[in-house]
Amino acid sequence: MVNEWAFIGVFVAVAWVLPALPLVVARIFQPRKPNAIKMQTYECGVETVGDTWVQFKVQYYIYGLIFLVFDIELIFLFPWAMAYNRLDFFAFGAGFLFIFLLADALIYAWRKNALEWA
Repeated sequence: MVNEWAFIGVFVAVAWVLPALPLVVARIFQPRKPNAIKMQTYECGVETVGDTWVQFKVQYYIYGLIFLVFDIELIFLFPWAMAYNRLDFFAFGAGFLFIFLLADALIYAWRKNALEWA
């Protein structure tokens, strides 16, 4: 039992060290020569026009998060829908509770005007 957990611990440690090692080595050995041109915003090789720091509307992020929540919800509902005929009462009720909670979240977002662009 301990040997199995040691294997998982070594796996997690290696999973952290392998991506972190090149980043640390690059940070240590990088040349530090900042100047005005290197600190400018790079925009596809073209000179930037206007202010380079543009603030995006938060509405885009909220709309994206709502899409992400309901998109992931479909991933969880797909196996439930495929086994719909073979479900017992508890699994059937859990699926409908999940759908009810998602519908409640949609109604909440709708009432908070999170789906409006104006």
